[in-house]
Amino acid sequence: MKTRISLFALTIVVLLAASPLCTQSAEPAPRPNFVIVFTDDQGYGDLGCYGSETIRSPRIDKLAEEGTRFTDFYAQVVCGPSRSALLTGRYPIRSRGWSMPESEITLAELIRKVGYKTCCVGKWDVSNRKPIIERMPNNQGFDSYWGTLGANDGGGVRFHENNDAIGNTRDMASLTRRYTDKGIEFIEANKDKPFLLYLAHTMVHSVIDASPDFKGKSAGGLYSDCVEEIDFHTGRLLDAIDRLGLRDNTIVIFTTDNGPWNNMQEPLRRKHNGAIAWGSSGPLREGKGSTYEGGLRVPCIVRWPGHVPAGRTSGAIFSTLDFMPTFAKLAGYDVPDDRIIDGVDQTALLLGKNEAGARDKFYYFCQNELHGVRQGKWKLILPDRKRFYGYVKDKGSGAVELYDLESDIGEKKNVAAEHPEIVTKLLAAAKAFPKVK
Repeated sequence: MKTRISLFALTIVVLLAASPLCTQSAEPAPRPNFVIVFTDDQGYGDLGCYGSETIRSPRIDKLAEEGTRFTDFYAQVVCGPSRSALLTGRYPIRSRGWSMPESEITLAELIRKVGYKTCCVGKWDVSNRKPIIERMPNNQGFDSYWGTLGANDGGGVRFHENNDAIGNTRDMASLTRRYTDKGIEFIEANKDKPFLLYLAHTMVHSVIDASPDFKGKSAGGLYSDCVEEIDFHTGRLLDAIDRLGLRDNTIVIFTTDNGPWNNMQEPLRRKHNGAIAWGSSGPLREGKGSTYEGGLRVPCIVRWPGHVPAGRTSGAIFSTLDFMPTFAKLAGYDVPDDRIIDGVDQTALLLGKNEAGARDKFYYFCQNELHGVRQGKWKLILPDRKRFYGYVKDKGSGAVELYDLESDIGEKKNVAAEHPEIVTKLLAAAKAFPKVK
Protein backbone atom coordinates (compact mmCIF):
# COMPACT_ATOMS: atom_id res chain seq x y z
CA MET A 1 0.00 0.00 0.00
CA LYS A 2 2.84 2.31 0.96
CA THR A 3 4.60 1.60 -2.36
CA ARG A 4 1.39 2.27 -4.29
CA ILE A 5 0.95 5.69 -2.59
CA SER A 6 4.59 6.58 -3.24
CA LEU A 7 4.23 5.77 -6.92
CA PHE A 8 1.03 7.81 -7.10
CA ALA A 9 2.72 10.76 -5.39
CA LEU A 10 5.69 10.54 -7.72
CA THR A 11 3.36 10.54 -10.73
CA ILE A 12 1.60 13.68 -9.45
CA VAL A 13 4.94 15.44 -8.94
CA VAL A 14 6.08 14.58 -12.48
CA LEU A 15 2.80 15.75 -13.99
CA LEU A 16 2.85 19.01 -12.05
CA ALA A 17 6.44 19.64 -13.01
CA ALA A 18 5.51 19.23 -16.67
CA SER A 19 2.46 21.47 -16.38
CA PRO A 20 2.71 24.95 -17.96
CA LEU A 21 1.28 26.35 -14.72
CA CYS A 22 4.24 25.11 -12.72
CA THR A 23 7.04 25.37 -15.27
CA GLN A 24 9.26 28.39 -14.84
CA SER A 25 9.25 30.39 -18.06
CA ALA A 26 12.42 29.91 -20.06
CA GLU A 27 14.65 32.92 -20.59
CA PRO A 28 13.77 34.53 -23.93
CA ALA A 29 16.48 34.28 -26.54
CA PRO A 30 18.55 37.47 -26.48
CA ARG A 31 17.73 39.89 -29.24
CA PRO A 32 20.58 40.33 -31.72
CA ASN A 33 22.65 43.44 -32.13
CA PHE A 34 22.74 44.96 -35.63
CA VAL A 35 25.80 46.42 -37.35
CA ILE A 36 25.35 47.87 -40.85
CA VAL A 37 28.55 48.83 -42.68
CA PHE A 38 27.44 50.97 -45.62
CA THR A 39 30.10 52.09 -48.09
CA ASP A 40 29.70 54.71 -50.80
CA ASP A 41 29.89 54.15 -54.58
CA GLN A 42 31.46 50.70 -54.25
CA GLY A 43 30.73 48.60 -57.32
CA TYR A 44 29.42 45.07 -57.65
CA GLY A 45 32.85 43.92 -58.83
CA ASP A 46 34.89 45.66 -56.13
CA LEU A 47 35.57 42.82 -53.66
CA GLY A 48 37.51 39.62 -54.03
CA CYS A 49 34.43 37.56 -53.17
CA TYR A 50 32.53 39.30 -55.98
CA GLY A 51 35.21 38.61 -58.57
CA SER A 52 37.72 41.47 -58.33
CA GLU A 53 41.20 40.57 -59.52
CA THR A 54 42.80 43.84 -58.42
CA ILE A 55 41.34 44.40 -54.93
CA ARG A 56 42.46 42.34 -51.96
CA SER A 57 39.63 42.14 -49.41
CA PRO A 58 40.56 39.26 -47.09
CA ARG A 59 38.46 40.37 -44.12
CA ILE A 60 35.29 40.97 -46.11
CA ASP A 61 35.88 37.77 -48.10
CA LYS A 62 36.16 35.90 -44.79
CA LEU A 63 32.93 37.56 -43.64
CA ALA A 64 31.30 36.05 -46.74
CA GLU A 65 32.70 32.62 -45.82
CA GLU A 66 31.24 32.99 -42.34
CA GLY A 67 27.85 34.16 -43.58
CA THR A 68 25.76 34.50 -46.73
CA ARG A 69 26.76 36.39 -49.86
CA PHE A 70 23.82 37.80 -51.80
CA THR A 71 24.21 38.14 -55.57
CA ASP A 72 20.87 39.85 -56.34
CA PHE A 73 20.82 42.56 -53.71
CA TYR A 74 19.52 46.06 -54.49
CA ALA A 75 20.10 49.51 -53.05
CA GLN A 76 19.07 52.65 -55.02
CA VAL A 77 20.81 54.47 -57.86
CA VAL A 78 22.36 57.39 -55.91
CA CYS A 79 23.40 58.38 -52.37
CA GLY A 80 20.59 60.26 -50.58
CA PRO A 81 17.74 58.19 -52.05
CA SER A 82 19.61 55.03 -51.10
CA ARG A 83 19.93 56.15 -47.50
CA SER A 84 16.30 57.16 -47.10
CA ALA A 85 15.23 53.80 -48.53
CA LEU A 86 17.42 51.90 -46.06
CA LEU A 87 16.28 53.95 -43.07
CA THR A 88 12.55 53.87 -43.81
CA GLY A 89 11.87 50.71 -45.83
CA ARG A 90 10.25 52.94 -48.47
CA TYR A 91 11.21 53.67 -52.07
CA PRO A 92 12.67 57.18 -52.44
CA ILE A 93 9.55 58.31 -54.30
CA ARG A 94 7.91 58.07 -50.85
CA SER A 95 10.85 58.73 -48.46
CA ARG A 96 12.18 61.59 -50.63
CA GLY A 97 15.90 60.87 -50.58
CA TRP A 98 18.07 63.87 -49.72
CA SER A 99 14.89 65.69 -48.62
CA MET A 100 13.65 62.99 -46.21
CA PRO A 101 11.14 64.81 -43.97
CA GLU A 102 10.92 64.60 -40.21
CA SER A 103 7.62 62.72 -40.61
CA GLU A 104 9.38 59.65 -42.03
CA ILE A 105 9.78 56.89 -39.44
CA THR A 106 13.20 55.26 -39.40
CA LEU A 107 14.22 51.81 -38.27
CA ALA A 108 16.32 53.54 -35.59
CA GLU A 109 13.23 55.21 -34.11
CA LEU A 110 11.41 51.89 -33.99
CA ILE A 111 14.23 49.80 -32.56
CA ARG A 112 15.02 52.40 -29.89
CA LYS A 113 11.45 52.07 -28.59
CA VAL A 114 12.11 48.42 -27.73
CA GLY A 115 15.24 49.11 -25.72
CA TYR A 116 18.07 49.28 -28.26
CA LYS A 117 20.85 51.85 -28.10
CA THR A 118 21.34 53.42 -31.52
CA CYS A 119 24.26 55.14 -33.21
CA CYS A 120 24.91 56.61 -36.64
CA VAL A 121 28.48 57.25 -37.73
CA GLY A 122 29.52 58.82 -41.03
CA LYS A 123 27.60 60.14 -44.01
CA TRP A 124 23.97 61.06 -43.23
CA ASP A 125 22.87 62.74 -46.51
CA VAL A 126 19.09 62.90 -45.96
CA SER A 127 18.74 66.42 -44.53
CA ASN A 128 19.68 68.17 -47.78
CA ARG A 129 23.27 68.20 -46.48
CA LYS A 130 22.30 70.93 -44.02
CA PRO A 131 22.09 71.11 -40.20
CA ILE A 132 18.29 71.06 -40.11
CA ILE A 133 17.87 69.84 -36.54
CA GLU A 134 14.52 68.09 -36.93
CA ARG A 135 15.89 66.05 -39.84
CA MET A 136 19.27 65.16 -38.32
CA PRO A 137 20.10 61.76 -36.80
CA ASN A 138 19.28 62.60 -33.17
CA ASN A 139 15.73 63.49 -34.17
CA GLN A 140 15.40 60.46 -36.44
CA GLY A 141 16.00 57.76 -33.84
CA PHE A 142 19.75 57.78 -33.17
CA ASP A 143 20.95 58.27 -29.60
CA SER A 144 24.31 59.44 -30.88
CA TYR A 145 25.79 60.71 -34.13
CA TRP A 146 29.28 61.52 -35.34
CA GLY A 147 29.92 62.29 -38.97
CA THR A 148 29.19 64.51 -41.93
CA LEU A 149 25.74 65.56 -43.09
CA GLY A 150 26.68 65.47 -46.75
CA ALA A 151 29.17 64.28 -49.32
CA ASN A 152 32.76 65.25 -50.02
CA ASP A 153 32.37 66.45 -53.62
CA GLY A 154 34.52 69.51 -52.96
CA GLY A 155 37.29 67.55 -51.26
CA GLY A 156 36.30 68.42 -47.70
CA VAL A 157 33.73 67.49 -45.05
CA ARG A 158 32.20 69.23 -42.04
CA PHE A 159 31.74 67.13 -38.93
CA HIS A 160 28.85 67.08 -36.49
CA GLU A 161 28.73 65.39 -33.12
CA ASN A 162 25.05 64.95 -32.39
CA ASN A 163 23.59 68.35 -33.33
CA ASP A 164 26.78 70.36 -32.86
CA ALA A 165 29.25 71.37 -35.57
CA ILE A 166 32.73 70.30 -34.47
CA GLY A 167 35.03 71.32 -37.32
CA ASN A 168 36.04 70.15 -40.74
CA THR A 169 38.81 68.43 -42.66
CA ARG A 170 40.18 68.03 -46.14
CA ASP A 171 42.09 64.91 -45.10
CA MET A 172 39.99 62.34 -46.92
CA ALA A 173 42.55 59.63 -46.17
CA SER A 174 41.68 59.79 -42.46
CA LEU A 175 37.92 59.25 -42.72
CA THR A 176 37.67 55.46 -42.90
CA ARG A 177 39.79 55.06 -39.77
CA ARG A 178 38.03 57.86 -37.88
CA TYR A 179 34.56 56.52 -38.63
CA THR A 180 35.59 53.00 -37.62
CA ASP A 181 37.12 54.30 -34.37
CA LYS A 182 33.82 55.96 -33.48
CA GLY A 183 31.88 52.79 -34.31
CA ILE A 184 34.14 50.71 -32.07
CA GLU A 185 33.79 53.26 -29.26
CA PHE A 186 30.00 52.94 -29.45
CA ILE A 187 30.10 49.12 -29.36
CA GLU A 188 32.49 49.13 -26.39
CA ALA A 189 30.24 51.51 -24.46
CA ASN A 190 27.08 49.50 -25.18
CA LYS A 191 28.29 45.89 -25.13
CA ASP A 192 25.92 44.96 -22.31
CA LYS A 193 22.71 46.08 -24.01
CA PRO A 194 21.20 45.49 -27.45
CA PHE A 195 22.38 48.00 -30.03
CA LEU A 196 22.14 49.18 -33.63
CA LEU A 197 25.22 50.67 -35.29
CA TYR A 198 24.79 52.27 -38.72
CA LEU A 199 28.31 52.99 -40.01
CA ALA A 200 28.07 54.87 -43.30
CA HIS A 201 31.47 55.47 -44.88
CA THR A 202 32.32 58.44 -47.11
CA MET A 203 34.75 56.31 -49.11
CA VAL A 204 34.84 55.66 -52.00
CA HIS A 205 32.80 58.68 -53.10
CA SER A 206 33.94 61.43 -55.44
CA VAL A 207 37.16 62.71 -53.84
CA ILE A 208 38.97 59.68 -52.49
CA ASP A 209 42.25 59.05 -50.71
CA ALA A 210 44.02 56.36 -48.74
CA SER A 211 46.35 56.65 -45.76
CA PRO A 212 50.10 56.01 -46.16
CA ASP A 213 49.77 52.38 -45.04
CA PHE A 214 47.55 51.67 -48.06
CA LYS A 215 48.30 54.30 -50.70
CA GLY A 216 50.08 52.81 -53.70
CA LYS A 217 49.93 49.31 -52.23
CA SER A 218 47.16 47.70 -54.31
CA ALA A 219 47.22 46.37 -57.85
CA GLY A 220 44.36 48.57 -59.01
CA GLY A 221 45.36 52.17 -58.32
CA LEU A 222 44.04 54.69 -55.82
CA TYR A 223 40.48 53.38 -55.84
CA SER A 224 41.65 49.87 -54.96
CA ASP A 225 43.91 51.30 -52.24
CA CYS A 226 40.85 52.90 -50.64
CA VAL A 227 38.75 49.73 -50.78
CA GLU A 228 41.59 47.73 -49.26
CA GLU A 229 41.69 50.26 -46.43
CA ILE A 230 37.93 49.82 -45.93
CA ASP A 231 38.54 46.07 -45.75
CA PHE A 232 41.23 46.52 -43.09
CA HIS A 233 39.10 48.76 -40.88
CA THR A 234 36.06 46.52 -41.32
CA GLY A 235 38.33 43.82 -39.95
CA ARG A 236 39.11 46.02 -36.93
CA LEU A 237 35.39 46.42 -36.30
CA LEU A 238 34.84 42.66 -36.55
CA ASP A 239 37.77 42.05 -34.20
CA ALA A 240 36.22 44.41 -31.65
CA ILE A 241 32.93 42.52 -31.86
CA ASP A 242 34.83 39.27 -31.21
CA ARG A 243 36.95 40.73 -28.40
CA LEU A 244 33.83 41.92 -26.58
CA GLY A 245 32.19 38.48 -26.82
CA LEU A 246 29.45 39.76 -29.14
CA ARG A 247 30.16 37.70 -32.25
CA ASP A 248 27.42 35.10 -31.82
CA ASN A 249 24.71 37.63 -31.07
CA THR A 250 25.50 40.32 -33.62
CA ILE A 251 24.14 40.49 -37.16
CA VAL A 252 26.76 42.15 -39.35
CA ILE A 253 25.67 43.46 -42.75
CA PHE A 254 28.18 44.78 -45.26
CA THR A 255 26.77 46.56 -48.32
CA THR A 256 26.94 49.81 -50.28
CA ASP A 257 24.64 52.61 -51.43
CA ASN A 258 24.75 52.32 -55.25
CA GLY A 259 26.95 51.26 -58.12
CA PRO A 260 30.38 52.72 -58.94
CA TRP A 261 30.96 56.08 -60.57
CA ASN A 262 32.58 54.39 -63.57
CA ASN A 263 30.59 56.63 -65.94
CA MET A 264 32.52 59.68 -64.62
CA GLN A 265 36.04 58.46 -65.33
CA GLU A 266 37.53 61.55 -66.98
CA PRO A 267 36.26 64.12 -64.43
CA LEU A 268 37.37 61.83 -61.60
CA ARG A 269 40.76 61.30 -63.21
CA ARG A 270 41.28 65.09 -63.40
CA LYS A 271 40.29 65.46 -59.73
CA HIS A 272 42.88 62.87 -58.72
CA ASN A 273 45.90 63.87 -60.84
CA GLY A 274 45.38 61.04 -63.29
CA ALA A 275 44.79 58.30 -60.70
CA ILE A 276 42.07 55.68 -61.03
CA ALA A 277 39.30 56.89 -58.70
CA TRP A 278 36.30 54.81 -59.77
CA GLY A 279 35.21 51.22 -59.31
CA SER A 280 33.83 48.37 -61.37
CA SER A 281 30.35 47.05 -61.99
CA GLY A 282 31.88 43.66 -62.77
CA PRO A 283 29.61 41.87 -65.25
CA LEU A 284 26.79 44.40 -64.86
CA ARG A 285 25.68 47.12 -67.29
CA GLU A 286 26.36 50.82 -66.51
CA GLY A 287 27.06 52.31 -63.05
CA LYS A 288 25.90 54.84 -60.50
CA GLY A 289 22.73 56.74 -61.41
CA SER A 290 21.56 54.13 -63.89
CA THR A 291 18.62 51.77 -63.56
CA TYR A 292 20.52 49.10 -65.45
CA GLU A 293 21.87 46.59 -62.94
CA GLY A 294 25.26 48.28 -62.51
CA GLY A 295 23.58 51.30 -60.95
CA LEU A 296 22.00 49.62 -57.97
CA ARG A 297 22.76 45.90 -57.75
CA VAL A 298 25.50 45.86 -55.12
CA PRO A 299 27.48 43.55 -52.86
CA CYS A 300 25.74 42.41 -49.67
CA ILE A 301 27.07 40.01 -47.05
CA VAL A 302 25.22 39.03 -43.86
CA ARG A 303 26.79 37.17 -40.93
CA TRP A 304 25.08 35.89 -37.78
CA PRO A 305 26.91 32.78 -36.53
CA GLY A 306 24.65 29.82 -35.85
CA HIS A 307 21.67 31.50 -37.53
CA VAL A 308 22.56 32.79 -41.01
CA PRO A 309 24.07 29.84 -42.94
CA ALA A 310 27.82 30.12 -43.46
CA GLY A 311 29.45 29.73 -46.85
CA ARG A 312 26.15 30.20 -48.67
CA THR A 313 25.54 32.19 -51.85
CA SER A 314 21.96 33.33 -52.41
CA GLY A 315 20.39 34.58 -55.64
CA ALA A 316 17.14 35.64 -53.96
CA ILE A 317 15.98 39.20 -54.62
CA PHE A 318 16.82 41.19 -51.49
CA SER A 319 17.06 44.94 -50.81
CA THR A 320 17.98 47.59 -48.26
CA LEU A 321 14.23 48.27 -48.24
CA ASP A 322 13.84 44.96 -46.42
CA PHE A 323 16.00 45.85 -43.42
CA MET A 324 13.22 47.62 -41.48
CA PRO A 325 10.64 44.79 -41.52
CA THR A 326 13.31 42.11 -41.09
CA PHE A 327 14.81 43.83 -38.06
CA ALA A 328 11.25 44.21 -36.71
CA LYS A 329 10.83 40.45 -36.62
CA LEU A 330 14.22 39.89 -34.98
CA ALA A 331 14.19 42.80 -32.52
CA GLY A 332 10.50 42.79 -31.63
CA TYR A 333 9.13 46.12 -32.82
CA ASP A 334 6.06 46.82 -34.95
CA VAL A 335 6.31 48.09 -38.52
CA PRO A 336 4.28 51.29 -39.07
CA ASP A 337 0.77 50.63 -40.37
CA ASP A 338 -0.12 54.23 -41.26
CA ARG A 339 1.92 54.30 -44.49
CA ILE A 340 3.07 52.04 -47.30
CA ILE A 341 6.18 50.04 -46.39
CA ASP A 342 7.87 48.69 -49.50
CA GLY A 343 10.24 46.40 -47.61
CA VAL A 344 9.36 42.80 -46.78
CA ASP A 345 10.35 40.56 -43.88
CA GLN A 346 13.30 38.49 -45.10
CA THR A 347 13.96 36.66 -41.81
CA ALA A 348 13.26 33.24 -43.33
CA LEU A 349 15.64 33.99 -46.20
CA LEU A 350 18.40 35.09 -43.84
CA LEU A 351 17.99 32.04 -41.62
CA GLY A 352 18.05 29.63 -44.54
CA LYS A 353 14.44 28.53 -44.04
CA ASN A 354 13.25 29.86 -47.41
CA GLU A 355 15.77 30.08 -50.22
CA ALA A 356 13.42 32.00 -52.54
CA GLY A 357 12.91 34.88 -50.10
CA ALA A 358 9.79 36.93 -49.55
CA ARG A 359 10.34 39.58 -52.24
CA ASP A 360 8.29 38.99 -55.37
CA LYS A 361 9.13 42.22 -57.23
CA PHE A 362 11.63 45.04 -57.25
CA TYR A 363 10.92 48.43 -58.84
CA TYR A 364 13.62 50.61 -60.43
CA PHE A 365 13.35 54.38 -59.93
CA CYS A 366 15.44 57.29 -61.17
CA GLN A 367 14.62 60.79 -59.91
CA ASN A 368 11.21 59.42 -58.84
CA GLU A 369 10.40 58.20 -62.34
CA LEU A 370 9.62 54.49 -62.58
CA HIS A 371 12.11 52.99 -65.06
CA GLY A 372 11.49 49.29 -64.68
CA VAL A 373 10.38 46.29 -62.69
CA ARG A 374 11.87 42.89 -61.95
CA GLN A 375 9.92 39.74 -61.13
CA GLY A 376 11.85 36.53 -60.71
CA LYS A 377 14.50 36.36 -63.44
CA TRP A 378 12.72 38.83 -65.71
CA LYS A 379 13.47 42.54 -65.81
CA LEU A 380 11.40 44.98 -67.86
CA ILE A 381 12.71 48.44 -68.80
CA LEU A 382 9.85 50.82 -69.58
CA PRO A 383 9.73 52.80 -72.83
CA ASP A 384 9.97 56.59 -73.14
CA ARG A 385 11.83 57.23 -69.90
CA LYS A 386 12.47 60.94 -69.41
CA ARG A 387 14.63 61.39 -66.30
CA PHE A 388 18.32 60.51 -66.19
CA TYR A 389 21.40 61.67 -64.34
CA GLY A 390 23.56 63.61 -66.78
CA TYR A 391 26.64 61.45 -66.33
CA VAL A 392 24.78 58.26 -67.28
CA LYS A 393 25.91 57.53 -70.83
CA ASP A 394 23.83 54.43 -71.62
CA LYS A 395 20.20 55.51 -71.66
CA GLY A 396 18.96 52.46 -73.55
CA SER A 397 16.86 52.15 -76.66
CA GLY A 398 13.83 54.16 -75.58
CA ALA A 399 11.65 51.14 -76.39
CA VAL A 400 10.42 48.34 -74.16
CA GLU A 401 13.36 46.17 -73.08
CA LEU A 402 13.14 42.74 -71.47
CA TYR A 403 16.10 40.87 -70.00
CA ASP A 404 16.51 37.38 -68.58
CA LEU A 405 18.85 38.19 -65.69
CA GLU A 406 19.61 34.53 -65.04
CA SER A 407 21.19 33.97 -68.43
CA ASP A 408 22.06 37.60 -69.25
CA ILE A 409 23.30 39.37 -66.13
CA GLY A 410 24.85 42.09 -68.31
CA GLU A 411 21.53 43.01 -69.98
CA LYS A 412 22.99 42.59 -73.44
CA LYS A 413 20.11 40.93 -75.28
CA ASN A 414 16.65 42.50 -75.36
CA VAL A 415 14.22 39.55 -75.62
CA ALA A 416 10.97 41.54 -75.50
CA ALA A 417 9.95 40.38 -78.99
CA GLU A 418 10.38 36.72 -78.04
CA HIS A 419 8.31 36.94 -74.83
CA PRO A 420 5.30 39.23 -75.38
CA GLU A 421 3.37 37.54 -72.57
CA ILE A 422 6.11 38.41 -70.03
CA VAL A 423 6.17 41.98 -71.31
CA THR A 424 2.41 42.29 -70.86
CA LYS A 425 2.61 40.85 -67.35
CA LEU A 426 5.41 43.18 -66.24
CA LEU A 427 3.83 46.25 -67.84
CA ALA A 428 0.76 45.49 -65.74
CA ALA A 429 2.96 45.12 -62.63
CA ALA A 430 4.55 48.50 -63.33
CA LYS A 431 1.13 50.10 -63.75
CA ALA A 432 0.00 48.54 -60.48
CA PHE A 433 2.79 50.07 -58.38
CA PRO A 434 1.08 51.35 -55.22
CA LYS A 435 0.30 55.04 -55.32
CA VAL A 436 2.60 57.32 -53.38
CA LYS A 437 1.67 57.61 -49.74
